[in-house]
Amino acid sequence: MAYCTKCGANLPDTARFCQVCGQPQAATLAGTAAPAPVPVAQVHSGLSENTAALLSYVLGWLTGIIFYLIDRRPYVRYHAAQSIVTFGGLHILRGVIAIVFGLGWWWGGGWHGGMNARWAGGLFMLWALGIVSLVLWIYCMIKAYQGERFKLPIAGDIAEGLAR
Repeated sequence: MAYCTKCGANLPDTARFCQVCGQPQAATLAGTAAPAPVPVAQVHSGLSENTAALLSYVLGWLTGIIFYLIDRRPYVRYHAAQSIVTFGGLHILRGVIAIVFGLGWWWGGGWHGGMNARWAGGLFMLWALGIVSLVLWIYCMIKAYQGERFKLPIAGDIAEGLAR
């Protein structure tokens, strides 16, 4: 049994490409008994790197934590860490804005004494943060699936440190 030189997946002895990650493989000759490389002790989800990186963004920081813990491939681990930092930070920021403007966590606590300019400003800020989060979420998933290791301005540097 042969193993992929990149991801460690089991391959048929005559495989020229890995069926999981697409890495070209050195096919062994039928008459030659070449020793199979020892599989690298990697723990991963069984998905391709691009798919696992995409899924680390699907539920924001929650799936980021899951893939950070179960997948040891550097590409997936980086995107999972970036998901944790980016969407975890945005989640905390959303809570802080809601508390500061008296809106409660899910806008339930702002009706004490009627709507005022402060409450409306807080709602606008939460709405704007929601739109930015949605666009960033879609962008991150697309870039991760395309195989790009892009860095978000602040979160990317923190994620690189976590992914090591």
